[in-house]
Amino acid sequence: MELRLTVTMAWLFAIGSTCFALGSLPVYFDNVGAAITAATFFAGSLFFTSAGYIQYFLSINTGGERRFLAVRNLTSDAMASGIQSIGTLFFNVSTGAALISNLSVQQENRLIWAPDLFGSIAFLISSAIAFGLARRLSTKVEGRRAVWWEGAVNLAGSVAFGLSALAAVVLPTTGEPLNLAIVNAGTFVGAMCFLVGAIIVLNADGPPRTT
Repeated sequence: MELRLTVTMAWLFAIGSTCFALGSLPVYFDNVGAAITAATFFAGSLFFTSAGYIQYFLSINTGGERRFLAVRNLTSDAMASGIQSIGTLFFNVSTGAALISNLSVQQENRLIWAPDLFGSIAFLISSAIAFGLARRLSTKVEGRRAVWWEGAVNLAGSVAFGLSALAAVVLPTTGEPLNLAIVNAGTFVGAMCFLVGAIIVLNADGPPRTT
């Protein structure tokens, strides 16, 4: 069951990453419009949330238990996946609010930008913890260099998402993001990194402990 859930998790991350990458491409949002683009991001966030919970579930049930929630005595892996899952919930709020039209600048920054920033911070913290664990595993477990690469690309993706979030704050003077080019580029790079991480999991020998 663990292997089946790991494969499902990887596919959900892959689909969610594809949605985020697609939504950040000018050729996509210029042709489908703002509403469909916003729906694409929201769908991607739901895939991320589903994948994140599966990862968290796997990380708290390594000893044969069947728990659905745990907050005490967490391993580094469980802590990383738990923080990441919280980040996905912030992305749900952010991308869900983006479906609402005619928001003021203040509402956009409060309902879209702030949750996006908090989610990106959660992903960055999670990825830093996971990468630290991946470095230890890659030196101790034979044939698990894939774990290092998985942790590395996801950390890089989290940095890219963070830069995108910082540049997405809406300026009261213009009503536009601080730097739309960085927003799109950061989102695309971050999404592609997580897509690569998912592909690494799908091609790994056995279920990894980090994503």
